[in-house]
Parts: sequence; C-alpha cells; structure tokens
Amino acid sequence: MVRRLAVHVLASGSGGNATIVEDTATGAGVLVDCGICKRDFLARCEEAGFDPTRLSAVLVTHEHTDHTKGLGVVMRGLSKLGVEPAVYADVAVRAASREVAALEGTCDMRVFSAGDVLSIEGMQAHVFRTSHDAAASCGFRFECAGDAAALMTDTGVVTGEAHEALLDVRLLALESNHDAHMLERGPYPYSVKRRVASDRGHLSNAQAAEELEALLTHRLEHVVAMHVSQRNNTYQLPGETLAAVVTRAGHGACVQVACQDGLTSIR
Repeated sequence: MVRRLAVHVLASGSGGNATIVEDTATGAGVLVDCGICKRDFLARCEEAGFDPTRLSAVLVTHEHTDHTKGLGVVMRGLSKLGVEPAVYADVAVRAASREVAALEGTCDMRVFSAGDVLSIEGMQAHVFRTSHDAAASCGFRFECAGDAAALMTDTGVVTGEAHEALLDVRLLALESNHDAHMLERGPYPYSVKRRVASDRGHLSNAQAAEELEALLTHRLEHVVAMHVSQRNNTYQLPGETLAAVVTRAGHGACVQVACQDGLTSIR
C-alpha cells in the first residue's frame, strides 16, 4: 500500500483546536494540540475513521488554553483504552501551561525545540517557529515516505522559516483567522483588536491568501483554512478568498474551511 498522510481537523476556532495527522497505510497518528473535550475528541475520531488507540504522540504548539484545555481528560481517556502516547512540548510551554504541567509524572513527557525533527512511527515532524504572543509557539511539517503535510495556526506573520516549512507539501492546513474589516468594526476592545492584527497575533484572510499564492506548487492538492474566528470572520469568506487565489493561478488544489463544530479531513 502507498503510504500517504491524512489530516483530520477535529475542531477549529475559539472553542478549541485539535488536529490528527495520520499515516493512512499503517493507521498510526499524531495529535497536534488538544483543546476539545474527550466526548468530542472520540466522536470525531470515529467520524474520521481513525482509531484513537493508534495515537503515538501528542505535539503541543503553544500554551494557550484553546489548544491545551482538553489534554488531561483526553490523555486519561486514552489510558483507559490502553494507549499512552508521549507528549511533546517546548520547555517554555511546559513552564507556562497549567494543563501541560499537570501531566508531569502521569505520562511520557518529552521536549522539543524549533528546528528539531521528531521521528514518530515512520513519520518525521519538522518543528518550525511561528510568531505569536505565547511563551513559545510553533507549527509542524510532516513527512512520510515521500508524502508531506504542514500545519500552521496562531501566527501574526509568516516568517521565512515558516514559509520554507510550508512549501512543497501535498496537504496544507493554514490559519485564516479573521477578516480585517470585520475585526476593525467588531465587538472586541481596541487592545484585543490590536493584538489579533499584530505581528504576534493571527493571520487574516488576506494574509493567508498571500501566503497560499506563494505556496502553489504542482504538489499541492488540498488546502484547509483553520482557526477561523467566530466573531471576526465567516466560514464563507476564507473559503472564497483562498479559492480565488487557486482559480486565478489556474491551479487544481481543493480548498476547504474547517468549522468549529465538525470534522474536516483532507487526504
């Protein structure tokens, strides 16, 4: 069987983030972040056709609670199923996150830093920095038997390091958090608006579109817009904005938008 990756976005938005990268040939998987409850985690795994007992590792991008608040209960649930995946996080994230710190002594805790390459069940996870107002934040490029997928959320700008990691993948999960006009006119306090729009905030639809335009190689097949704001965006806007980039270039990539309350899979 040809080894190919799949990306299952279990949730995306203010309610919590969790994504599984799966080696579809072996069924092994890596969970990136866990900001959702055990019930939703298990339900969406079932919907994706992914066996949660095949999780080999959990990678934490940064310490904000929408990415970590479900870690404890999901890890306990997995333990009851007979699986105890290793949990990887940056040293600064381990120090800053109550949820990650609470796992100390209960599971196999491991450390990574930007620039590391983690070998997990035949998959290689390349760690790259993102620009976010956290103790440390990162994204991941996954490679497996010639296939490649990349995930990047929670960054105010696309650094050169991040761009290189996102380039020439088949599957791309890219933050498209807010519409700049909706954010400007929306209900957030001015200080929060400045934070979201800053270089250490979140990518707008326009910024995601600009980056996608630079990533349209012949290898790219699927793009999913992630971390879509419930208040400063719609699910329609990022889809239309990113699809317009693909159409203008005459490219064949398929664009999807990950919703907060459902599963989105790209294979």
